[in-house]
Amino acid sequence: MKRQPRSFSTEFKHDAAALVLDQGYTIAEACRSLDIGETLRRWIDQLRAERGGVTPTSKTMAPEQTRIQELEKRVRDLETENA
Repeated sequence: MKRQPRSFSTEFKHDAAALVLDQGYTIAEACRSLDIGETLRRWIDQLRAERGGVTPTSKTMAPEQTRIQELEKRVRDLETENA
């Protein structure tokens, strides 16, 4: 029987990545303690990039990046409205 893919909230992803980036866990330790697979590496890379100022194209994990995405959308909407 096929296992259903699990989905995780943005907050969970952020907290999981923060275990490695901020609290000194190894990726293996964090994966074991949270019962998740190696997908954690992607979350860590994304959070590291967001903290470095890169605005992601997917759903963001850092609160400040969420605000940036909202503002960028607002600018695009206003530009379209003005055109």
